[in-house]
Amino acid sequence: MMKKILVIEDNEEVRENLEEILELYGYDVETAEDGKIGVEKAMINPPHLILCDVMMPKLDGYGVLNILSKKPETAGIPFVFLTAKADKEDFRRGMNLGADDYVTKPFYKDELLQVIETRLKKTELLHRDFDKEESSLTAFINEARAYEELKKLSADRKIRTYKPKESLFSEEDYPRYLYFIVSGQIKLYKTNSFGKELILKLLGPGDFFGYTPLIEQINYPYSASATEETAVSLVPREDFSKLLFANRDVSARFIQLLAKNIREKEKQLLELAYNSVRKRVANALLEIQKQQESAEIHLLREDLARIVGTAKESVIRMLAEFKDDGYITIRDGGVIHIEDAEKLENMPG
Repeated sequence: MMKKILVIEDNEEVRENLEEILELYGYDVETAEDGKIGVEKAMINPPHLILCDVMMPKLDGYGVLNILSKKPETAGIPFVFLTAKADKEDFRRGMNLGADDYVTKPFYKDELLQVIETRLKKTELLHRDFDKEESSLTAFINEARAYEELKKLSADRKIRTYKPKESLFSEEDYPRYLYFIVSGQIKLYKTNSFGKELILKLLGPGDFFGYTPLIEQINYPYSASATEETAVSLVPREDFSKLLFANRDVSARFIQLLAKNIREKEKQLLELAYNSVRKRVANALLEIQKQQESAEIHLLREDLARIVGTAKESVIRMLAEFKDDGYITIRDGGVIHIEDAEKLENMPG
């Protein structure tokens, strides 16, 4: 796919020269004559890389970078400054804001192209579509380790196996790791003053958890335990901090990996607030089926009730109704088998 580069430069001659060179070498080029227009174009159609002059009217290059680095859709775009100044103060200010590189004017064509190619290659490595496997977490961290400031990432992370019902941590424990599930299942839950559990989330292979307390630097607001034999990769909090804060490219990609879990949690809370018990039980069964990658669901009725946020008796009643409707069958040992996932999914709220 042809890479798109946005050139933000107020000098018409320089802008046209850059456009001609980049198009000659196979890049799709869009130009902007000032910072304000450049920000608008980057937001509407994000490019693969931005070349931006420092000194411009209306909005200078520092202002452009400051705005785009705070927008999720543009924060991970490689940003290269074009400047006639070689003053160390300018370099330091740009790097502090998150610039990836500098090219000083007048520039050599080969130097410009090398900077662009290097930045695009590094970004492409980190923006691969890593799947939900331990090998992919390893691949992502290995790619991140290629950056100089991240080379000290732990080469050998611990992988620990937990037995069913074994605790990983409890509410108010101090967070020491980011957790990544290699195999098995983990439940996150809270316990009220009467000792009753509410399951916040069931997590399966490929899921991260425990990152919010690390980011907020607070003790765990919930507990975690295994529901079956589970292998978990432990990423030390120091490595997590480096992944998150040491490099802008790494930060943007890692945040994307974590954001999926946050979006799913928001959806779950909305469903808990607005959906009927019948709909919540149906959604819970489908979610568990998806995580276990099987139409058979092995889960205690108490745990299912904790996920749904209702009484055990209500869950049993709903399951009986689903069985009568032909949506599920209940086999020996209380194993639930989903017979008609489409009907459960399309059930009115």
